[in-house]
Amino acid sequence: MGSSTAYHLSKMGYKVALFDQFDFLHHRGSSHGESRTLRATYPEPYYAALVKESLTLWEQVQSEIGYKVYFPTPQLDMGPSDDTSLRSVIANCGRNSVPHRILDAHQLLRQFPARIDMPENWVAVVSKIGGVIKTTKAVSMFQTLAVKNGAVLRDGMEVREIERDDERGGVLVSTANGERFWGKKCVVTAGAWMKKLVGRVAKVEIPIMPLETCVMYWRIKEGHEAEFAIRSGFPTFASYGEPYIYGTPSLEYPELIKIAVHGGRPCDPDRRKWATEPGPTVLESLKEWIRGRFGDRIDTSGPVMAQSCMYSMTPDEDFVIDFLGGDFGKDVVIAGGFSGHGFKMAPAVGRILADLAISGEAKGVDLKHFEMRRFEGNPKGNVKDFGDQVAFSAAFLN
Repeated sequence: MGSSTAYHLSKMGYKVALFDQFDFLHHRGSSHGESRTLRATYPEPYYAALVKESLTLWEQVQSEIGYKVYFPTPQLDMGPSDDTSLRSVIANCGRNSVPHRILDAHQLLRQFPARIDMPENWVAVVSKIGGVIKTTKAVSMFQTLAVKNGAVLRDGMEVREIERDDERGGVLVSTANGERFWGKKCVVTAGAWMKKLVGRVAKVEIPIMPLETCVMYWRIKEGHEAEFAIRSGFPTFASYGEPYIYGTPSLEYPELIKIAVHGGRPCDPDRRKWATEPGPTVLESLKEWIRGRFGDRIDTSGPVMAQSCMYSMTPDEDFVIDFLGGDFGKDVVIAGGFSGHGFKMAPAVGRILADLAISGEAKGVDLKHFEMRRFEGNPKGNVKDFGDQVAFSAAFLN
């Protein structure tokens, strides 16, 4: 999100400095690895517009850099026909003009080159708005274009303090190595470190919980590799229910497909365990799901590759995009709590953060669902009529 914001601001002609506490393109946060999904099929009605804007921007920005980071393929959502979240997805597709088809188990078998077996009491939703985003490559793209537009990028710069400059106005930023920087505005997108940083500099408690999760890749059995490849039209996918499962077609690693559980363990981002598997109960549920959907075409003896990653979870799984307020007023903009599903919207979020920093308002979007005040008097945040999608500690540990 920070790299996208730096790209947008520098493209608008503003002087921008981008700081990262670690090396650029590091693997210690939430924006690294080989792939993220792009989908507009959301139970919440307020994400589809952000995804659509981001889709346009992904294509625009990759045309500026000259290589691809977004690879289109259909998106498949499936689950029990009475699942409240999936029913909300279907309703929102209609409300938000998301092109989609609703399929039963027999129609789904005929839709894709790889046989996807779905229980008779399940339903599938297929949308042509879908695809895979190459994660680290995309972050590098934003940073490269920001530099081209005149931005200054500094890594190994841990921000320790953010203060108002009472003499000149604006904001002073101090780093752990003793350097200080001045700017008219400051945008904070510290990922899993948001709660720590904002709590330290402003004594504001943001309800963001860092979760450690793991991404798993499974071997496709010999003779079936082409069926699950993105070039064959195999979709990105999500399966509703318990556990909530997601995946991408074979793209980044030959003969492997990414299938993982959307959940995690609470962690201190500075002292994580670097776990590469969920607990045995969750892992067995995932294996059972794979066998049920894909039969014996995927080797379920265990994942052959796994990567540790982090989510920054809010209680309602919605973003935090707001002004820090207090003594900072509108001079400090914060964005965090992207809850394991924000990366696809990075281009639009960067544009919104640039707008907030420059003009104090975001053009063409209502941010009421992302304001911090939604937690005042209601620690759960936005009220929703469907089930949670992310399993927290207990389920993921067992």
